Amino acid sequence: MTAARKQALDPAKIDAVLELFKAEGHTPVSPPILQPADVFLDLTGEDIRRRLYLTSGTDGVDLCLRPDFTIPVCRHHLAQHGATLPAAYCYNGPVFRQRPDGLGEIPQLGAESLGRADTAEADADLLALSVRALDTFGLGDNRIRIGDETLFAAVLEGLDLPTVWRRRLRDLFGETDRLNAAIGRMAGSAAADDERRDVRLGFLSALEGTDPEAAHAVVEDLLSIAGISAVGGRTPSEIADRFLEQAALASGARGHDRAAETLTAYLSLQADGANAADALRDFAGTFNLGLDTPLAAFEQRLAAVEARGIAPSRLSFSADFGRRLDYYSGFVFEIHAANGTQEGPLVGGGRYDKLVTLLGAGEDVPAIGFSMWLDRIAASVAS
Repeated sequence: MTAARKQALDPAKIDAVLELFKAEGHTPVSPPILQPADVFLDLTGEDIRRRLYLTSGTDGVDLCLRPDFTIPVCRHHLAQHGATLPAAYCYNGPVFRQRPDGLGEIPQLGAESLGRADTAEADADLLALSVRALDTFGLGDNRIRIGDETLFAAVLEGLDLPTVWRRRLRDLFGETDRLNAAIGRMAGSAAADDERRDVRLGFLSALEGTDPEAAHAVVEDLLSIAGISAVGGRTPSEIADRFLEQAALASGARGHDRAAETLTAYLSLQADGANAADALRDFAGTFNLGLDTPLAAFEQRLAAVEARGIAPSRLSFSADFGRRLDYYSGFVFEIHAANGTQEGPLVGGGRYDKLVTLLGAGEDVPAIGFSMWLDRIAASVAS
């Protein structure tokens, strides 16, 4: 059992944080621990998919133990008859993720805000609320890290890259090592050339230049012959799409040196909140990119955060920082213990504007939320 799991928080402090959330308009909810597995297989990243606790119902439906609260809270909202927007929720309970050490049951507190159109103000409110919650636990001395996927997406749009490469790089955002490897391959590094030669000798090379519908049918037929109906929650059709994407990436893995240089420069940007906008503006000027719109939103958010008593200099912006959950779509943040005793963040959150729509909403629903890792908080309080 890890040191974090040996500690326990004062229940009165947990109750005080929940009262804080409720005072800010967040309704307590307790979504079921058993959730439909296909939702998480479709909407979370590879990291979470590998760590699910899976089971089956008596009707054969695949289920999983709740690995996070955001998706279940959004499903809860959609299931409420006559639910209106904006809406805000809070929760307290365990999530379940397989871990190499310690138990996979992780206690969490958190809050979600759905449907607010004033996105900068909502971002600032949720970040400030998480800071106040940590203050309630006695952890006022901490480090706040922020990132913004919309800035990275705007950089990608300004580059002369095939659509398949833009999509692949955006999918990898937040996984720095894999993203850097893809950028190196795109620039035609020696390792990339070796990988590309290997790919051409294999199955992907046979798909290059093939009619997409015919190639799609070949892959589906091969999977059928092998008796494979699904892999990691993906259908044969989705697996075929993935093969075709890999073939396109293999055939276009050279000649993008300028784009690789630009992306490497962007991802290396780091600055405190007081200087981040200037650093981004200098970068945009150097590489002749139009980032005015996302930069304006970025500065508006910083101003809203400062208006809530959090000095911009307290924030640390990292251009390569993204969350590994696939549904995050914009502003993200983490709060770490200043003493550095915990490897992971005490709080993690961000914006997920597409998630509620993907879960079945009839229109786009802007949304942001955060989760607090109570085992890490307990260990930080005790240290």
